[in-house]
Amino acid sequence: MADLVIALDVPSRADALALVDRLPSKADYFKVGLELFARGGPTLVRELRLRARRVFLDLKFHDIPNTVAAASRASADLDADLLTVHASGGPRMIEAARAGVEGSSTRIIAVTVLTSLSGPEVSECWGRAEADRSVEALRLAQLSVASGAHGVVASVREAPALRDALPHGSLIVTPGIRLPGESPDDHAAFATPREAVQAGSDLLVVGRSVTGADDPGEAFMRVRLDAWM
Repeated sequence: MADLVIALDVPSRADALALVDRLPSKADYFKVGLELFARGGPTLVRELRLRARRVFLDLKFHDIPNTVAAASRASADLDADLLTVHASGGPRMIEAARAGVEGSSTRIIAVTVLTSLSGPEVSECWGRAEADRSVEALRLAQLSVASGAHGVVASVREAPALRDALPHGSLIVTPGIRLPGESPDDHAAFATPREAVQAGSDLLVVGRSVTGADDPGEAFMRVRLDAWM
């Protein structure tokens, strides 16, 4: 069964912890991204762990291998469950990230193609005529897992092909999850919870559908119901 991860896309540590406390106990997996980590830092991650919450540390490392290895080791010391790196950092960087978390329970997840990027934007950024984002995501996913990543971030569009192509046990993390009828906001590739589960995703990252709701707890349960009806 897939896990739901709530994206704590809020501006402060206090807002994050207040949101966590408004959610039911079944909501035990949270994503800490760049903005929140820049404001709340390691202290917030430790507080979430003290509340027995799992933490997806979404920092998308992309640097030279030595730097990424050291930063990954520091993230593992925080007892993060998942840590993201950019697949486009290349095999040596991904190998270094994996080496940095060895001996811990932290798993490395490689970001393939950002869900905010359309096909034409992928072509423009990477200098490829008519780049197919699904082809690029599959190529980067296979490179990443072969280099030691435990799994990848990819949209629901790529998930079925990735499930077939990647080794058994590779994690597929799908952002851009929206309840039926909701706006996709800044995700060019998005899906409902049920679509993501049917596509083979292991972790569904849910943000504004829950965090922007008047009643986050009720919204969380609606997402669960849609995912597992």
